Amino acid sequence: MTIPFIRTNSSLPAVSATLIGAALIVGLGVTMGSYWTVVALNLFMWIALTQSWSLFSGMTGYISLGHVVAYGIGAYLVAITFKMIPLWLSIPLGGLAAGLFALIVAIPVLRVRGPYFVILTFGLAELVKYILLYTETTFGKSSRLLFGAPKTEILLYWVAALAVIATLITYFVGRSRFGKGLAAVREDETAAETIGVPVTRLKVLAFAASAVIPGMIGGLMAMRSTYFDVLQVFNPTISFSIVTMAIIGGAGDARGPILGALFMLGLAELLWSTAPQLYFILLGLFLIGFVLFAPNGLIGLIKRRKQQKGAVS
Repeated sequence: MTIPFIRTNSSLPAVSATLIGAALIVGLGVTMGSYWTVVALNLFMWIALTQSWSLFSGMTGYISLGHVVAYGIGAYLVAITFKMIPLWLSIPLGGLAAGLFALIVAIPVLRVRGPYFVILTFGLAELVKYILLYTETTFGKSSRLLFGAPKTEILLYWVAALAVIATLITYFVGRSRFGKGLAAVREDETAAETIGVPVTRLKVLAFAASAVIPGMIGGLMAMRSTYFDVLQVFNPTISFSIVTMAIIGGAGDARGPILGALFMLGLAELLWSTAPQLYFILLGLFLIGFVLFAPNGLIGLIKRRKQQKGAVS
């Protein structure tokens, strides 16, 4: 499976408008009641996760199903240090732990490409999940209650801030020499290496960097549920959802993950509680449709529309 790379030519005003919209959503979420607070929290969670995934997979073409590992590691570190160290310290430590793990496994994992890389990252996620499950079960702590976690409104501020940071990182990396190097890797890795692009270093750094914010998000969402369970935080559905949002929104452009998250969350809010079967049917149809007829996602459709208008005028 490949996801076409969209060169990040989104303008700064467009990204600024996105950030203003994020602030408005936070305000509405806090003022309109607990239900909308949770909706806003979930929206920013998926934006942060998908932007981080896009930082590596969207720009290099290496489709990862292993970002749930970073999410789970962050949640695990926060759970085991809960009330031992302050949250403002444990959350960044969770991100650093996830990034360090990604850095350690990057060299062997990034030796393979294409479908082998997809399968390997999925297998790695399952391996880590069951190692931690065995470890926790051995010590009689396969789940942990996290009483006294911050209120949802407080967590919303944290998650929204991380979503904004992830968006800015994707935007500016896409315009940097680092991003152009990643784009060269995607277009033709062998040719990029031939002309002197430090392919291995770029891939390793991007892979590790893309794990930091998901680790922090995992820790925050563990606080949200007030309950840590290995099978829950390492659920492969998280990785599948991230990839789906990237396909629908468009990978490699800072606006794509936002559009993908809005689309999927909106569809879920409309149908999940009343018609879950219909939700999955429509989601499958949309996914097939985007892969076949709009491989650049919603952001690609928007750009095509603008180009057509420009040609007509």
